[in-house]
Amino acid sequence: MVDRVACLRPILAQRGLEALVISQGENIRYLSGFTSADGTLLITQERALLATDFRYYEQVRLQAPSFELIEVEKPLPEVLAGVVADLGIKRLGFEAHALTVETYEQWKGALPHLEWVPTTALVEGLRQIKDDQELAAIEQAVRIADEALAQVMDWIRPGMTEREISWEVETIMRTHGAEGLSFPSIVASGPNGAMAHAVTSERRVQLGEPLVIDMGAVYNGYCSDLTRSFCLGQASEEYRAIWDTVLQAQHAAEQAIVPGMSGVEADAVARRAIYGAGYEGKFGHGLGHGVGLAVHEGPRASFRSQDTLQPGMVLTVEPGIYIPTWGGVRIEDMVVVTPEGCRILTQAAKVPVIG
Repeated sequence: MVDRVACLRPILAQRGLEALVISQGENIRYLSGFTSADGTLLITQERALLATDFRYYEQVRLQAPSFELIEVEKPLPEVLAGVVADLGIKRLGFEAHALTVETYEQWKGALPHLEWVPTTALVEGLRQIKDDQELAAIEQAVRIADEALAQVMDWIRPGMTEREISWEVETIMRTHGAEGLSFPSIVASGPNGAMAHAVTSERRVQLGEPLVIDMGAVYNGYCSDLTRSFCLGQASEEYRAIWDTVLQAQHAAEQAIVPGMSGVEADAVARRAIYGAGYEGKFGHGLGHGVGLAVHEGPRASFRSQDTLQPGMVLTVEPGIYIPTWGGVRIEDMVVVTPEGCRILTQAAKVPVIG
């Protein structure tokens, strides 16, 4: 297994940091193995320390045996101040994107003579490239979601509510190995499908109308993300035309993705297919996002992306078309970038009509 702390240390040296304090939950887990967010890491060039309270001492010993445990028996800023002083640290980085202003002021107040250096996405940059162990967990999370959706597609009938379908999705995933959901499942029928992140409701699914299901499972801490769109029983010619356009856009993007491609370039492949079919302005979000310990992380494939795709990155490919008062179509796979292109992880069926 890759020594993730060792990979982080050269980055700290490049930034001129003597140490980095880490408070973001997924980053804590990624570096240490500690699965609770009730902890704080302090990484120097020689030491790796994990501060937490009595509730988690044994958990730290089991999950993060390579980290030195700092027992927190008084306010954390006081504890942190003592440790930093003992280590002689003068220039300390912190995760500006993960720390509240209130906590920052408390820490700074306890260490007023320290140089506090805001950093962004140092650990997240490492997290973008998945190792074999991470890929295995992600692939299992993908399989759980694939299998759950297959069962739900066989089970759905007109007249069921979005909430009933959502509950069935969750039940199947949890009873087939998921430790949780990547996010609250989205079940959007009819005009609700025009909202990319619709809130599941008591609306009843009607025969022949668009239905979007967006779901994901968590396995060993890692997420999956899957969307399929279809109609029950029958579909209009308009729906089939939109569905075919989205599928063609997704296929084009998946065929085009190669290492070295920018997120903007990947997004543009799908966007050209959708806009070229006459749906300009109907695809308002990016093509995809990274997935790992968080369901939304780097890299991004969008018209705003500043990322470059590299082997080992896992991301979604999810073009969509959304038409107010009518509905929407989104088809989402997860892929891993390989030296040759990308490998599609998601195997759920893609069909415009079920039942």
